[in-house]
Amino acid sequence: MSALSNINLNGLSSKEAKEKLNQFGKNIVFEQKKFKPLIHLIKKFNSPLLLMLILSSVILFFLKQSLNGLIIILMVLISALLDFLNTYKSEKIIKNLLAKISNKVLVLRDNKKIEIPISQVVPGDVIYLEAGNIVPADSLVLEANDFFINQSTLTGESMPLEKYPIDKGGLTTEFLEKIDFSLENPNIVFMSTSVATGYAKVLALRTGIQTEFGKLFGQIKKERPKTNFEINIKKFAFFITKLVAFMAAFVFLSNAILGKGVLNSFLFSVAIAVGLTPELLPIIISVSLAYGAQKMSKKEVIIKNLSSIENFGSMNILCTDKTGTLTENHITLIKCVDIFGKESEEALFYSYLSSIFGTARKNPLDEAIKEHRKFNIDDFEKIDEIPFDFERKRNSIVAQNKKTSQRILITKGSPEDIYQICQMQDKEKEEAQKQFEKLSADGFRVLAVALKKIPIEDKKIYHSLDENQMSFLGFCAFLDPPKKTAKESIMELKKLGIEVKILTGDSEILTKKICQELNLEIKKVLTGKEIEKLTDEELKIQAQETTIFGRVTPIQKERIIKVLKQAGNSVGYLGDGINDLGALKEADVGISVNNAVDACKEIADIILLRHSLRVLKDGVIEGRKTFENTMKYMRMAFSSNFGNMFSMMFAPYILPFLPMKPTQILLNNFLYDFSQTTIPSDNVSDQDIKNPVKWNFKEFLSFMALFGLISSIFDFITFFVLKSLSLSESMFQTGWFMVSFTSQILVIYIIRSKYHFFKPRPSPWLILTTFLAVGVGWILPFSKIGKYFYFETPSFEIFKIISLIVLSYLLIVAITKSIFYKRLAKK
Repeated sequence: MSALSNINLNGLSSKEAKEKLNQFGKNIVFEQKKFKPLIHLIKKFNSPLLLMLILSSVILFFLKQSLNGLIIILMVLISALLDFLNTYKSEKIIKNLLAKISNKVLVLRDNKKIEIPISQVVPGDVIYLEAGNIVPADSLVLEANDFFINQSTLTGESMPLEKYPIDKGGLTTEFLEKIDFSLENPNIVFMSTSVATGYAKVLALRTGIQTEFGKLFGQIKKERPKTNFEINIKKFAFFITKLVAFMAAFVFLSNAILGKGVLNSFLFSVAIAVGLTPELLPIIISVSLAYGAQKMSKKEVIIKNLSSIENFGSMNILCTDKTGTLTENHITLIKCVDIFGKESEEALFYSYLSSIFGTARKNPLDEAIKEHRKFNIDDFEKIDEIPFDFERKRNSIVAQNKKTSQRILITKGSPEDIYQICQMQDKEKEEAQKQFEKLSADGFRVLAVALKKIPIEDKKIYHSLDENQMSFLGFCAFLDPPKKTAKESIMELKKLGIEVKILTGDSEILTKKICQELNLEIKKVLTGKEIEKLTDEELKIQAQETTIFGRVTPIQKERIIKVLKQAGNSVGYLGDGINDLGALKEADVGISVNNAVDACKEIADIILLRHSLRVLKDGVIEGRKTFENTMKYMRMAFSSNFGNMFSMMFAPYILPFLPMKPTQILLNNFLYDFSQTTIPSDNVSDQDIKNPVKWNFKEFLSFMALFGLISSIFDFITFFVLKSLSLSESMFQTGWFMVSFTSQILVIYIIRSKYHFFKPRPSPWLILTTFLAVGVGWILPFSKIGKYFYFETPSFEIFKIISLIVLSYLLIVAITKSIFYKRLAKK
C-alpha cells in the first residue's frame, strides 16, 4: 500500500500532503456537474416531436407561409423554454442546498490542527472527528471515546455501531496492507458515514474512488434506462411521423394526378402534414408539467426532471428504505420490562439514574433513556462511576440517597454479561434468557439492568470487582420507532393503488415489526441470502408477492427494481444514501431528500425537502392529473385530425376542387390549437386519478381509429350535403371549414372524460378559450378579414345545416364514447 508508506501518527507535513494529492488526486467521488444553461437549453430541442415541428416550419417558410411557420416556431420555443426554466430553477434550489453543507474537516498538518476542504484529504492524513461530522475517507481508528458511527448511508442499518481504536503497537505498513475493509470491522470507519456520538482520531487509508463509497458510486455510472412514458412518446412520435409522411404523399399524388395543379397539390399536402402534426403537444405537456411542478414546489417538493411528474402518475409500486422514511431515524426507548415481560418502573428509574449520572460514556442508548421520561432525582447524589470497558461490556454508577443515606450500585450492559454478576436461580436465568430472546426476535436492541445495595462507608472509589451478587431488575428495549405520519401516508398511497415495498440493509425481523405497527400488509419476506440463489425469472415472480426485502445489498436493490419493471410495473424508489444510487437510477422515478448525499440528489428526478411519504401522495395526484390532461389533448387532436385528414385523402375523388384551401387548413389548425392551450388547467375526475395511469398505446390507436372514422363519416356527409346544394367552390370550402373546426373544438366537452357531459366541470379557462375560438371562426366569414382567407358569407339556411351537422356529430360521439368505455371496462 504505497499510499501509506512511511506512516507518521503525528500527521503529514504540507509538502508530503501536496505530493500525495498530486499522486492520488482529490478526495472526490462525485463532482457535481456545472450547470451550463446554453447546453441545457439546446438539449431541450432534442425531441422527435419538436424536430418534426421545426422541419414543418422550415417547409412553410420555404413556401412563403411565414405567419404559420412563425406560429409553429413560437410553440416550439415556448415548450423548450418552459422545460428549461423549470430545470434552471430546480438546479438553483439544489445548489443552495449543497452550499449549506459543511465540506471541511480537522486534520493534523505540520504538527498543527487545521481545517482543510474534504477534497484535500489524502492517505496518511490524521483526522479528528466528533459528533455530527461526516467521515471524509476510509480510515483506521487510532483513538476513540464513546465513538458511535451511523452507517445507514452504506448499509441501511439505523442502529449506530461503536468503533474501537486499534492497538498502535502493531501498526505497520505490512499490517495495513492486509487490513479488512469489511463494514463489520470495528476498527474502520468509512467515507460518507456520520459520527453519532463521541469523538475520535483516525488515520486516512483510502480516499476518492478507492473508498467503499467510491466503488459503489462507480457501479452506477451507466446510462439511465428509459421510462414507460419516454418509450411511448418516442414510439408515438415515430408513428405520427410515418403517418404524416404517408398521408401527405398520398394527397399530393392524388391531387396532382387528378389535375389539381402540382403547386396547389403540394401546398395542400404540406397543409395536411402540418394539420396532422401535433404542434401543440409539446407545449401542452410542458405547460401541464410546469404547472404541476409549481404547485408541488409549494409543498416542499422540487421537480428536477419534468417528465418524472407523469411517471409519478403511472407509478404502481413504491420501493423505499425503512430508515428515515417509515421510521424516525432516531433511537428511542420503547419499554423497560422484568424477566416475565411486565412493565418495570424500577428498571426504568434506575436506568434513568445511571444515564443521568454517567459521564465517562454517552451513547445513543443513554440519550434515549433520558428522553423517554424525566424523573425527580434531587434526593440522589453521585459517588463514583465504573466506566465501560470492552472486556466487561457494562458500566456502573454508585449513587446515594441523601435522605436515607442508602448507597446503591447500578449496572447496565449486555444481558449475557449482566447475568454473570447477578444472584439468579437457574429458573430465573432461564426466564430472563427467554425474555431477552423474545425482545431480540421482535427487533429490539436490548440492555440489561441490575442493582445492588451497598453499605455506607468512607469508600469513595469503586472497581469492577464490586460488580457482584447483584439483583437483576430487567431489560430496556430500544427501537427506531415508526413515524407518526407513516401509517396514514401508507393508507393514502394504498387508496391510490400504490403498493409499498421495503428494501433495506437492516434486519428483516425488525422491519417486519415496524411494518406490522404501520398496518402495512406483509405478503412475503425475502432476505439477501435467499435472493442470491434466485434467477432473474424466479425473482421476477417472487418480487411481485414480496413486501419486505431484508439485508439486501445495493446491487440486489437495483436487481429487484429491474425485475419489477420487467414484470410491467412502473416503479418509484425513495433513497438518500450511496447504497441507493443504483436503485435510484434504475427506477422509473428516482426520489431523494434534501439531506441525502450529493450523488443521490444529482441522480434523483425529484427531491423532497421533507423526508416523508405524505408529500409523495401530492406528487402522485399531480402526476395523474397532468397525464390525464395530456391524454385529453392527444385523444381529441388525433381522432379529429386523423378523421379530417383521412377525408381529405379521398376528397379529390369526390369533389372537382380542393375541399379546403391550404390557408384555411392552417387557420383551422391555429384556432383549434389556441382553444386547447388551457387544457392543463382543466379539472380531472377523482375517479380518473384513483388508480395508476398508464399509456396504453393499443387502446389509444383504437380510440383514434374509431372516433377518427366517425369524424371522417361526418366529413363525407358534409361533402354530399353541401355538394347537393350546388354551392360555389368558396362557399363549399367556407361551409366545411365551419363544420370542421367547430366539431373539432367542441368535441373536447364530450371526450375529455369517460363520463357524461360536463363531468367533471370544465375549467373556466377552457370554456373561455374554446368558445372564443369558435366565436372568432364563425365571425370571420361574415367579416372583411374573411376575404383574405377566401371565405364567402353563408346564408341562414346553410348556417342551420352546419349547426345541425355539428350537433349530430357531437351526439353520435357521446353515444359511441359511452359504448367504448363500457366495453373497455369489461375487458
